[in-house]
Amino acid sequence: MSRLVLKPRRDFFMVNFNGVIQDSDLQLSVFNRSFLYGDGVFETLKIINGKILFFEDHYFRLMASMRIIRMQIPMNFTFEYLEAEILRLIAAKEIHDSARVRFTVFRNEGGFYLPTDNSISFIIQATELEHLNYQFNSKKFEVDLYKDFIIPKQLLSTIKTTSKITHITASIFAKENQLDSCLLINEMKNVIEATNGNLFMLMQNTLITPPVSEGCLNGIMRKQIIALAKQMKDVEVIEKEISPFDLQKADELFITNVIIGIQPITKYRKKDFGIQFSSQLLEKLNQLIKA
Repeated sequence: MSRLVLKPRRDFFMVNFNGVIQDSDLQLSVFNRSFLYGDGVFETLKIINGKILFFEDHYFRLMASMRIIRMQIPMNFTFEYLEAEILRLIAAKEIHDSARVRFTVFRNEGGFYLPTDNSISFIIQATELEHLNYQFNSKKFEVDLYKDFIIPKQLLSTIKTTSKITHITASIFAKENQLDSCLLINEMKNVIEATNGNLFMLMQNTLITPPVSEGCLNGIMRKQIIALAKQMKDVEVIEKEISPFDLQKADELFITNVIIGIQPITKYRKKDFGIQFSSQLLEKLNQLIKA
């Protein structure tokens, strides 16, 4: 059988494949369904001092994602088992402080669009991160709308599948146009998220983020930021549609994901934005992960 050999960077050299730590180049079949059809889901996690941040939320999102795409969830896929397998790889790679982890689950090979087997395999990858806490980046960060393709308002858009071609093409568009990221829209032409995370908009004392029903990712960091903002005085947090016209009226815009925490947007087209509120939120986020 022909084999597809993945040539990882040195920091990806050791992986956990179905519970086996491998320290040589991982070989996957060219009939791998994630490769052929994007038939897989994944979670991106951050680890600090041997603790997986918000792991319960990640675990339940992964289980929900597997159910949504009708994967067979193994009986041993318990919270404790997955946590142990992730931390076992971190220990094997001798990462002591902070790490970025990708946990990918894909349906086993067989069939064409219709699988012959709903069982799964998994791969865990880990790379060391430079900082323990989330760092506030106040440097210029410019975005614009990406209009070539849309993210549909559907349940599949809310989970992390291995098919992310819209985010990929939007990221290439951003680079070609000297932008730091792009904002994605749905079929209603509402802004739903950025290429690299969920979107939040501050208008006076109201913090707004699109509801998951708009097609945005059901983000783990999105959930944390909503909860933290609700604890702040004089701030109302609401989930509602955001139009491109709303962006021009915002006081602040920022992007969230579990690796960067909060990334403030400093410019959208001709509008410049402040960073004070997002800076305060990041402080509260760092306090949360230390608790």
